[in-house]
Amino acid sequence: MREPTIFHQIEDIFYPVLAVVGVLVNSLAILILSQGKCGLSKCITHYLVAMAVADLLVVFTDVILFGVIHFHFPGTYLDTTPARSLLLVLLYAATDISVWFTLTFTFDRFVAICCPKLKTKYCTEKTVNVVITTVSVLFCLKSIPWYFEFEPEYIIDNVPWGAIESLSYYTEAAWVAFDILSIILTPLLPFVLILLLNALTVRHIFVANRVRRKLLDHSKSENHTDPEMENRRKSIILLFTISGSFILLWMTTVLYFLYWRITNTYYYTGPHDPAYITEQSGYMLQLLSTCTNTCIYAVTQTKFREQLKNAVKYPFTAIVKLFK
Repeated sequence: MREPTIFHQIEDIFYPVLAVVGVLVNSLAILILSQGKCGLSKCITHYLVAMAVADLLVVFTDVILFGVIHFHFPGTYLDTTPARSLLLVLLYAATDISVWFTLTFTFDRFVAICCPKLKTKYCTEKTVNVVITTVSVLFCLKSIPWYFEFEPEYIIDNVPWGAIESLSYYTEAAWVAFDILSIILTPLLPFVLILLLNALTVRHIFVANRVRRKLLDHSKSENHTDPEMENRRKSIILLFTISGSFILLWMTTVLYFLYWRITNTYYYTGPHDPAYITEQSGYMLQLLSTCTNTCIYAVTQTKFREQLKNAVKYPFTAIVKLFK
């Protein structure tokens, strides 16, 4: 049993609420975006749908199955060692795919904004499908070794229950290398690359806008609009809000990882230890990132907002029509 600290009480409320909200907002995002009525290109739409599906899988595996059911409904089949091991594989795969979809979306928008010659070849529906499929398959395969991390805590009627990390996980060089590689791939490398791509995109935008303003200033027309700059502005807002949200919500996890790697802080003194609270807070923020994209679409995309209103109104209008 966990000590009933204030932080644990917050967790007991946070995870069930996150589970409900995460399933709802990601399901709505998939439903609305997949209809293709939000005024977004097919490339962007495919990436956003893929990201919503990946976030929904994270909610199911990490929040609902690994979190809520495990703590609030102990003793189910999910507490057997094979089930916990399989769930760990699915959890890592879903998390990796969700993070890397954010990176591939960021790179796609970087190419579209900064590399006009490459844009026609790379920013296509076919390329998006290849990237999404490749990322999904690679990280599903990469997550398979996690199945062998756990050993049973005890065995009842020849059924292994519980899950504890095997001693080989801490001693064998292969496990140590795999663990380091996993942390580099998610989230360190995507975190750095997203920051770099956004910095390059911002630099390109400032230079391009300066040039276009000079050209427009020399134009004879007093009232002129620039559709290209307007479209670019909308794309930039969507890109920066999604990638910026990812960076902010994952920052605590990344900084804490760097801290405990540098200081070799692998153990806690208890649930009141600041290191424990920091780690778990970072984990909560990391999982919160699975629910933010739909809110971003609603704030930044007018047509998505309209479709969302129609989706919310639909059950009520259907009931009214039924009774007429």
